[in-house]
Amino acid sequence: MRKRIYLNDGWKFSEVYEEKMCCPTFDESQMPDVRLPHTCKELPFHYFDEEMYQMVSGYRKWLQAPEDWKGQRVILTFEGAAHESEVFLNGKKMCEHHCGYTAFSVDISDMLNYGGKNLLTVRVDSRESLNIPPFGFVIDYMTYGGIYRDVYIEVLNQNSLEDVFIKPRVRIDKNIDTWIESEVTIHGIDSIVCGMESDSLLRQWIRKKGESEYRFLGQKAVGQAKEILKFSGFRAELWDVESPVLYEVRTELFIDGEIQDVLVVTTGFRKAEFRSDGFYLNGRKFKIRGLNRHQSYPYVGYAMPASIQRLDADILKNELGLNAVRTSHYPQSHDFLNRCDELGLLVFTEIPGWQHIGDESWKAQAIENVRDMVLQYRNHISIILWGVRINESEDDDLFYGHTNKVAHGLDDTRSTGGVRAIRKSSLLEDVYTYNDFVHDGKTRGCEKKEEITPDMSKPYLISEYNGHMYPTKAYDCEGKRTEHAIRHANVLDAVAGQPDIAGSFGWCMADYNTHKDFGSGDRVCYHGVLDMFRNPKQAAAVYASQQEKNPVLEISSSMDIGEHPESRWGDVYIFTNADSVRMYKNDRFVHEYKRSDSSWCHLSHGPILINDFIGDWNWGGTSTGFRFEAVKNQKIVKTMMKGPMKRVSLQVWADHYDLKEEHSYDVAAVRIRAVDENGNILNFYNEPVCFEIEGEGSLVGPDMIALQGGMGGTYVKSAGISGKILLKIHSGQAETVCVEFTVNI
Repeated sequence: MRKRIYLNDGWKFSEVYEEKMCCPTFDESQMPDVRLPHTCKELPFHYFDEEMYQMVSGYRKWLQAPEDWKGQRVILTFEGAAHESEVFLNGKKMCEHHCGYTAFSVDISDMLNYGGKNLLTVRVDSRESLNIPPFGFVIDYMTYGGIYRDVYIEVLNQNSLEDVFIKPRVRIDKNIDTWIESEVTIHGIDSIVCGMESDSLLRQWIRKKGESEYRFLGQKAVGQAKEILKFSGFRAELWDVESPVLYEVRTELFIDGEIQDVLVVTTGFRKAEFRSDGFYLNGRKFKIRGLNRHQSYPYVGYAMPASIQRLDADILKNELGLNAVRTSHYPQSHDFLNRCDELGLLVFTEIPGWQHIGDESWKAQAIENVRDMVLQYRNHISIILWGVRINESEDDDLFYGHTNKVAHGLDDTRSTGGVRAIRKSSLLEDVYTYNDFVHDGKTRGCEKKEEITPDMSKPYLISEYNGHMYPTKAYDCEGKRTEHAIRHANVLDAVAGQPDIAGSFGWCMADYNTHKDFGSGDRVCYHGVLDMFRNPKQAAAVYASQQEKNPVLEISSSMDIGEHPESRWGDVYIFTNADSVRMYKNDRFVHEYKRSDSSWCHLSHGPILINDFIGDWNWGGTSTGFRFEAVKNQKIVKTMMKGPMKRVSLQVWADHYDLKEEHSYDVAAVRIRAVDENGNILNFYNEPVCFEIEGEGSLVGPDMIALQGGMGGTYVKSAGISGKILLKIHSGQAETVCVEFTVNI
C-alpha cells in the first residue's frame, strides 16, 4: 500500500556546489545543517543586490532504505526547487528539472542500497542567466533560490495508481444534477491486462469532507492503462464561494481480489463558466473581485511552510473580503491552493514568465510548464482559469497555439486565458485577459470591453490594474495613502458598472522585493494594499468593506491639522460596510452618513465623503476629537475615536500560537502595529523594535527592525523540539509585549 515519507530534515547545504559532493567520502563537516523549506540565501528586508541569491548551490542528505522497500516502486518528489535542478543518488545522476515553480519526480527504486544508507545530492542553479522561463530579460519580482518546498518519497506497489483526475459534473436547469467522471491512470497494468494473467478492478467511493463514512460509487474492470469512470445517481452539495463544500473521492485498485493501491482526491461540485457577458458560478452571474499574489516573504523569499502559505489565503478571503486570487506569475504552493479550495477562493493560475519570449528551447520548456501545471494542479476545485501565455508578452500564434492545445488536452473542464497588455491582440484562448492601467486618478476606472478585445463573443477579464500607476508606502503622507485607496475604489466601481466584464484582479496583495530595474530603488515594489508583513494599508479597507461578514469602519484621516494643506479640511472618507455611520465632534452629533451617500454607485459599499465638520480648524486653536459609530441593522457594530494621541502601545497579533511540526518546521507570522490609546495606527512612528526570543525556537530575520508606517512584523520558527517559546518585543516608550508560543512535535 501507498506510503509517503517526508525528507525535509537532515540536509547539509553549501552555497557552492562541487562535483565531489556526490561522493560518499566528501567531507561535509563544514556544511551547515538545514531544514526544508530552505532558501539558498537569507536576505535583508530591502537595499540588497539580487545577485546575492544567484548561485549554484549543493544539498546532501543521507537516506536509509529499509529492506521491505525492495520490490516496490520508490518515487522521489521535489515540490519546488529554484530554478534548475540535478538529482544524484549514490553518485549517479537520476534526473534534471528546468522549472523552479513546478514539482518533479523520479523513480529511484533500481539505485537504492536496501538495508543501508544512500546519499542523495542535489545541484540547484538559481542564476537568472538560465535559458528557461521566466528568464531572458528583466523581471519585476525576485526569483530567489533553494529547495523551497517539500521533498518526499512515496513507496508503492508495482501496480499502482499513477494519477486520478476527478471531473465533477454539474447540470443546472430546473433542478441541479451532479455526477462524477474520473480519468484514472494505472502504472504497471499493461502487461497484466495483455497477458490475461489476473483480474484487475477499479472501485470508487465518495464522502463529504468531515464525514466518517464513504458511499460506494461503483466499479469497473481494468482493460487499459488509462480508464474513464463515470458514476451518477447521487446528490451533492455545490461548492461555492460562500459555501465551499468539499468531497473526498477514494479510488481503489484491486488485482485478483487484493487491494494494491488507494488514492484519495479532494474535490467539489461546481459549474464555473466564462460567458460573453461575464462569469457564472453555479448558474448565477458573479463578479470576480480579486488581487494578484506573489508567494514571497521578507528575508527568506519563497521558503515558508504550509501554515504561512495557508495564511495568505485566509487574509485574502477573511480580512480583505475577496472572492478570487491570481497566482502571478507562476504556479504556487499546493498548501495555498488547498486553503483556497477550503475557503471558496477562486484561482486564476498561470505558467512562469514575465514579458519575454525566448528561443525554441525556451518555448519548449514553457510548453512543458503548461503540461506540468495542469497535471499537478487540476484537482484543485478552486482553479477556474489556466493562464497559458507569458505574462504581458507579444503575440506568438504558433507558440500559444501549442500552449492552449496542451492545456485543453489535459483538462477539458476549464477555460484558458493569457495575460496581455495589448489591445485587440490575437485571441487563441477562451478568455481575453488584459492588464488595464488606464486609470490615473482622473480618467475613467477601466476601459470598455469593446475597446480592448477583438472578439465580443468571447469572455473578458481584467487581470491587473493600479499597481505601478500609484505606488504607495505605509508611511507616505495621508493624502497619498487616501488617493491610493480611492484609485482602487474607482476601478472596482467602474468594473462593477460594466456588465460584460467578468471581474478584475488588482495589483497587488502585498508589497514585494523586486529587481534593481523596478520599485523604489530599495528593491521593493510598494504596489500592495498590504505591506510585506501583510499589515493593511488604507487601500485594504476598500476591499474589506465589500464583504458582509465582518464589520468594517475606517476613516481616511487621522484628523490632525498638519496633514492637511493650509490647515483646511481636505477630502476625508469613510470606508465601511455598515448601513450608516454617525459622526460626533467633541461628543456633539454632527451627521449620520448612509450607504446611499456614496458617489461610487456600483459598489455595494463605496467610500463616503465627509462633507459636514461643523466649522473648520483655526490655526492655533485647540485640538478636536471625533467619534464615529458604524450602525448595522439599527445596532452599533463598531466605534472609532480620532483625537490627539497621548500614549504609544504595540498591538501584536500572531496567526497562531500553537506551533505544530508535521512534515517540517512550523512558523508563526507576527504582525506589529504602533497605535494610540484608541487603537489608531501611528503612521509616522518609524522607531526601532527589538526582539528577544527564549526557549525552543528562533526568529526568521533580524532581532531588530524599524517600523514602517507604524507597522512591521517578524516570524517565529520552531526548532524540532517540543516546549515553549517566549517572544519579547521592545520599542521606545511603548511597554514591552510578551507573546508565548507552544511547540508540539
